[in-house]
Amino acid sequence: MTETYDASHITVLEGLTPVRERPAMYIGSTDTRGLHHLVYEVVDNSIDEALAGFCTRIAVVINKDGSIMVEDNGRGIPVDVMDKNHKSALEVVLTVLHAGGKFDKETYQVSGGLHGVGVSVVNALSNWLSARVYRDGNIYEMRFSKGKPTSSITVREESFAELLARYQQWYGEPAPFGRAPAHTPGPDGSSQLDLSAATQYPTGNEEQDRASLLAALGKKLTGTRIHFVPDATIFETTTFDYDTLSHRLRELAFLNAGLTIIITDERSVDPVTSVATSATYCYAGGLAEFVKYLNEGIDVIHPNPIYITKKDPENKLELEVSLQYTTQYDEKLYTYVNSVNTREGGTHLEGFRSAITRGINVVAKRNGLIKENAQVTLRGEDVREGLTSVVSVKMANPQFEGQTKMRLGNSSVKGIVDSLVYATLTEYFDENPGVLKTIVEKALSAAKAREAARNARELARRKSSLESAGLPGKLSDCSERDPTKSEIYIVEGDSAGGSAKQGRDRKFQAILPLRGKILNVEKAGEHQILKNAEIQTLINAIGTGILEKFDAERARYHHIVIMTDADVDGAHIRTLLLTFFYRYMPKLIDLGYVYIAQPPLFKISKGKEEKYVYKEEEMQKVSAAMGEKGVSIQRYKGLGEMNAQQLWDTTMDPEQRIFRKVTVEDATDAEFTFKTLMGKDVEERKNFIYRHAKEVTNLDI
Repeated sequence: MTETYDASHITVLEGLTPVRERPAMYIGSTDTRGLHHLVYEVVDNSIDEALAGFCTRIAVVINKDGSIMVEDNGRGIPVDVMDKNHKSALEVVLTVLHAGGKFDKETYQVSGGLHGVGVSVVNALSNWLSARVYRDGNIYEMRFSKGKPTSSITVREESFAELLARYQQWYGEPAPFGRAPAHTPGPDGSSQLDLSAATQYPTGNEEQDRASLLAALGKKLTGTRIHFVPDATIFETTTFDYDTLSHRLRELAFLNAGLTIIITDERSVDPVTSVATSATYCYAGGLAEFVKYLNEGIDVIHPNPIYITKKDPENKLELEVSLQYTTQYDEKLYTYVNSVNTREGGTHLEGFRSAITRGINVVAKRNGLIKENAQVTLRGEDVREGLTSVVSVKMANPQFEGQTKMRLGNSSVKGIVDSLVYATLTEYFDENPGVLKTIVEKALSAAKAREAARNARELARRKSSLESAGLPGKLSDCSERDPTKSEIYIVEGDSAGGSAKQGRDRKFQAILPLRGKILNVEKAGEHQILKNAEIQTLINAIGTGILEKFDAERARYHHIVIMTDADVDGAHIRTLLLTFFYRYMPKLIDLGYVYIAQPPLFKISKGKEEKYVYKEEEMQKVSAAMGEKGVSIQRYKGLGEMNAQQLWDTTMDPEQRIFRKVTVEDATDAEFTFKTLMGKDVEERKNFIYRHAKEVTNLDI
């Protein structure tokens, strides 16, 4: 290391080099989440075209070679030369950070990709990228590698036949241009249109017909196609997951009513039909259909979701809301700004919650459902029990917290949303008193349950001496007091708990054994949950509280590890615990504090040689490599079968262990899975198991 430090040691990273040097700053991570974020960045540009009213179709294709293509029928990225740098706009958009049409407030009044870094970041992190633009009847193409151009922009004229074929592909019908369709007699004698004639040259002069076609359909024949392969030297994996992408694309289709989004996986082809796996999403009903989808298989209080759509021209804001009440106890609320999922809410969420609480109280009292002099005032948590809602705001100049756009910060939005929702909801309830009565009855019941839960919490505090920082007696705590360095293992049963206590490192590893299976919180109310001894123990040990009382700063451990047996009962207990965390401590998952331990399934021994493996196919390979003869294979069905040293060596030693971090990749899909597997609808659960039974690779009953 040099002792001198002067201007010669200062490095300026030019162009897209900063992206390649620090990719996580731009896409969050270089794991599978960051990989799929590349696709979302490209799709977001197409969504911006749809929001501006110029795009009706987006197609995403995962190719056999692992590359991915995103194509839209928007206006097409400009290709003319920019005066300032004498480069085509296409090249600038793909090679310069913060370059795009999102900043002049005219090209895009509403946009999700406000920072203008999206497609250039994708280019920087791709082994190669090809951009194709359809404009003015021409095809413009340019290729790049790792963010740098490998070719100059090329242009060729698209033929009349190519234009017709592309229109057919994009819109699913022959172009409404050409010779008048012929009328031919149908089998029943009626007249039928022969549309094939409409694709022939009207005059026989291709250039003349091409010019006429472009004049008639020019706007419908423009678009952009981005085709790329992620750089394997940057990403941990470059294999795209069809389900992950399709879930996000379906969500975008819900949020943009009438927009058609198609995803195709050319890697997966039906052996009988030779047709690739594909899905088409288009929802004319928008958010109302989204809410119906979220509530599939759940008993609802009113059959049709309440739907609100309003505009505030002065503030250039469009509001779309849909909500529906169910018989469930939990609240499911999703918020978006310009089609971006704001998982941490923000001012639009605050405005919505304020409006629904105020609106229901006012109209309920006005209609005599709550007496004017009654002591009862329904709180927000009461009126939102069992509520499924989606709030979408489309606006100019949203202020997000960072590039991740997790929370909206515009202060004016709260009042606008509050006012618009309140006015529409009160009008709806006045016109639908039956729906209002049912909702108020449920809210009053929730208020009573809330009071019962409060009493249960007070009783629990007194019994466990929480006020004096008492901890559960069965918890074997660690000596470390820094939560970032502390771990707690939630272990199934006393036998495994005993091995874990003996094998752990007492300095930083705490052990909490639970007896049997905890309550399924998906089917129970809060007051029932707080009476459950095992759940009380769990809440007390973690220290954060639950629901609206949750405080992440009070977490006693930043590694909360679920360690259960590798059998069906162990998987069930793990699922029950995950359901509890997802419903009552979701922030723990968001913060990345929840993990699943991976104990080995087999110990393979021959002489003094021992190896632990985690999958059956791995066991077969290892045993074969040992020679087979004289090989002993032990199948672990429970943690209690391992002694303390074995449990430490395989599952708890930070140098050797394997953890799986629990994350929520897709909130709507997670919601659907939890309600299906853990909810009250037995038939829906049975059907789900039938559909996915073949996907189980390690079933041990």
